[in-house]
Amino acid sequence: MGHEQAASISDRAAYLQPMCRKADGPARAFVRSPCLIQWANQAHHCADFRRKVAGRGGDMSAHYAFGPQEDDAIIKHRLLTRTTTTRGEPPLKKLQKKFMSFATEVEKDADNISDCERLYKAFLQEINTFELPLLKSKAVVDANLREKESFNELQDEIQRQILQAQTDIEDLKKQLEQSKIERQHKEECEAIRKMISLQPPRSETEKLIADLEKEIANLEAENTACIRTLELRKKQFALLLHVVEELQISIDDEQRSIADELRAATEEQKMSIEEVSGGASDAMAVD
Repeated sequence: MGHEQAASISDRAAYLQPMCRKADGPARAFVRSPCLIQWANQAHHCADFRRKVAGRGGDMSAHYAFGPQEDDAIIKHRLLTRTTTTRGEPPLKKLQKKFMSFATEVEKDADNISDCERLYKAFLQEINTFELPLLKSKAVVDANLREKESFNELQDEIQRQILQAQTDIEDLKKQLEQSKIERQHKEECEAIRKMISLQPPRSETEKLIADLEKEIANLEAENTACIRTLELRKKQFALLLHVVEELQISIDDEQRSIADELRAATEEQKMSIEEVSGGASDAMAVD
């Protein structure tokens, strides 16, 4: 019956205005007050909530154990009705009682203005009591909204810092690669420096180079002299060969002339022998 009572409260708030037009100024001012309008809205919300819970088969009675859905429904019900304990009377129900007492007293035709004013003041006091948590809730909501805006700004700032950090990371990566290259160059230079330090001093190297250059110059001079001597020996040997060749030719000529002379002498000797032998044979023939 809770949702029916909440619906009856909203209905009474709706028809209270024409009914209170017959009353005095306090009642008429109450009907037009924003607190009553807000209270009626709360009544409608409560009625809707109770209808939803009843439609889902929810049970608002006390239990020793509740499921997650029942817990959510109970917490929502306590937030709407401003109830802190399960056994305590909801403020909205207290406000309903005050309103029912005031409405019942207004509906009477008797001369009860003092009672109406008393109930009106009590109802206004209850409305103020009910309105204070609402104002607190509104302040909390406003604070939450401001905090949400602050969190959004903080989130934007954090996102901007994240993007800046990513950019810085990329820059640092590039610097790291450049540093690695520079370090590699330094290590190569250090290795070259160590190799250079193992070599003798420059003065000794220059002295050694000068000595080697002098030795090379001497060797070149000797080589030039040897080349000249060799050329001279080649010329002398060529002349010698030419002389030998001429000598060989003259020897051959002399040998041929000697041979010719020997042949001529042999032939003359043969002829003389033949002549002598021929004369002897003639003499013998004569004999």
